[in-house]
Amino acid sequence: MDPHLRDLRYFVAVAEELHFTNAAQRLHIAQPTLSRQIRQLERQLDVVLFDRNQRSVALTVAGKELLEGARKILELWEVTNVSLQEAGEVLRVGIQSALGRGLLNDLESASGHRLALHAASWTDPSSGLSGRQADLSLVWLPLPDQNRYRWQVLRTEQRWVLLPENHPLAEQESIAFADLLDEPFVALPSEAGAVRDFWLGNDARNGRQAKIGAEAATTEDKLEAVGLGLGVCLLAENNVPMYRWPGLTARPVTGLAPCELAVAWRADDTRPTILEFAGRAAAGGFSATAGE
Repeated sequence: MDPHLRDLRYFVAVAEELHFTNAAQRLHIAQPTLSRQIRQLERQLDVVLFDRNQRSVALTVAGKELLEGARKILELWEVTNVSLQEAGEVLRVGIQSALGRGLLNDLESASGHRLALHAASWTDPSSGLSGRQADLSLVWLPLPDQNRYRWQVLRTEQRWVLLPENHPLAEQESIAFADLLDEPFVALPSEAGAVRDFWLGNDARNGRQAKIGAEAATTEDKLEAVGLGLGVCLLAENNVPMYRWPGLTARPVTGLAPCELAVAWRADDTRPTILEFAGRAAAGGFSATAGE
């Protein structure tokens, strides 16, 4: 019968402590139990592993040989066990409420991990990271409390504007942001913070206050508000197809920096799985829309 990993751990503890009582305390087991397991291991291997007397314990030649091999076996098992755990680990991915078809499948294929989706509200710009409902999230930069997070940009897109078909600017193939400065905007909820500011174009207003015609907590709210003429709103280029609606149209906007879609995680989460996911996701690229 081959020794168990437990028996090798017991042996290594005694070999390193050279004291049965100290080794038993280290292993959190009774000293008689440890002595019995070592004797059983010696019978299994048909060798003497320790020279014992009333005052000392010493490794035999066979014991020294086993110690070297046992350490390698236990170290290899620990590495293998971590890999097994990570391979079976389900990662929770936070994403805003508007989902593009196939996105989760694209992420799973690119990352090689099983994923569970956490649908986040626009009131949570971290998409579940801040409350630890998600291990990673797909977010539009900028993130709030940027020191709390790390991220990897997946793609960069031009910002477009959604507006009614009968809007005077809708006749243009592209619209300069300067021509939108006096337009009322449909804004994300105030809880969205820096992300709300970004989708109002505040980064290009030179301190000029945006006019807020309405706030929208969902995609449907945004479509309805724009359709009612309460304001226009900015979108990521790849998200434009999600906002096709009777009476509405979208045009590319010039004079604005592009938007960046990123996979983000908490700065204090140093699991290799997280960094591996981010790297593979960035290398894989995505054609599906992520929602804004």
